[in-house]
Amino acid sequence: MFAIMEKPGHMLACCIVAVVAATMLAACVSNPSQPEKNAAADAAGPVFYPPLPNAPRIQYLTTIASERDLAVKKDSFADFIVGEEKAAQRLTQPYGIALHKGKLYVADTGAGGLAIFDLAQQRFSFMTGNGAGRIKRPINIRIDADGTRYVTDTGRDQVLVFDREDRFVKAFGVEGQFRPVDLAIAGDRLYVADIAHHQVHVLEKGTGRLLFKFGKAGSGEGELFHPTNIALGPDGDIYVVETSNFRVQRFTAEGKPVRTYGSVGSALGSFARPKGIAMDKAGRLLVGDAAFQNVQIFDNNGKLLMFFGQTDGRADGLNLPAGVTVDYENIALFRRFADPKFNIDYLILVASQFGPNKVDIFGFGRMDGMDYPEGKPAVSPTAKPVS
Repeated sequence: MFAIMEKPGHMLACCIVAVVAATMLAACVSNPSQPEKNAAADAAGPVFYPPLPNAPRIQYLTTIASERDLAVKKDSFADFIVGEEKAAQRLTQPYGIALHKGKLYVADTGAGGLAIFDLAQQRFSFMTGNGAGRIKRPINIRIDADGTRYVTDTGRDQVLVFDREDRFVKAFGVEGQFRPVDLAIAGDRLYVADIAHHQVHVLEKGTGRLLFKFGKAGSGEGELFHPTNIALGPDGDIYVVETSNFRVQRFTAEGKPVRTYGSVGSALGSFARPKGIAMDKAGRLLVGDAAFQNVQIFDNNGKLLMFFGQTDGRADGLNLPAGVTVDYENIALFRRFADPKFNIDYLILVASQFGPNKVDIFGFGRMDGMDYPEGKPAVSPTAKPVS
């Protein structure tokens, strides 16, 4: 973390730190001990944003950090007697996350593979690939509608392609082409964020052939500086997080700049170390900030609507949040964690690179019997972003 200063000299120093942070997306962190349940938070009841008695839009639901979070805890004494107690496999340093047909895929940069949580069958597996499909340093994972998995691997500087059965199919990228950190799937195209060359490469999805690329190093319109995450909007536009430019830049599908969102600062609506991004069906932007330790939600005009997930010792605390994704298809798997009166429209999943909470799951929705004025921002007053 670093402080945002007002003086130009200090600002330059901050930018240098941001560059280092961006180029070391998966810097080594210590492996914390097994997370403990937060009894105080449980006793306090559900966690909402904004908090009651305001009309809440988001509820913290649960956390997944190891295979033990999949099933009901066994009798530890019985396990000891029969000798079945063993250490649970834990997430080390997650970044990208994807939820598809009841399975949670986590790109675990620290462990060098994909952690797969089968939520329906309550099974855990860890995928490293082999031979030509060996995974080295996964940053993000995206899953197409047909189940094809695309993994951006900075250890190989390639995009690895796996089929719906997790079998390796092919790899995109030749030596020196790019350092892919994230991608967006749009029809028959892949939009690949290249952190090394400050560009977005547009590939033909089936073959990996380069169609065109856009962006160059800089801070002007259409220029990029360490693009780390990318998302496809419901409007078909491409939204790119520039960690070292402290903003999100929007492009058309053909790479023409449209507008930018956010700027460097410590005030609400500003960024200090933006990384993960997701878009919901209404066109709202959800942007994670590893310095603020939260996710900010903007409308498509750039107005801040609310933020959530501050680290304050509660069960929903984020710690160096990286990947952010939304999911409309797997709500039923998490419904039991929600307040009976809270109706979930979609899930928000946030991966933290540090701390006990590795993947936090939130529900976005509305509470029965409460008034939600249309167009009125619901800025959470529970905490303030800190520099």
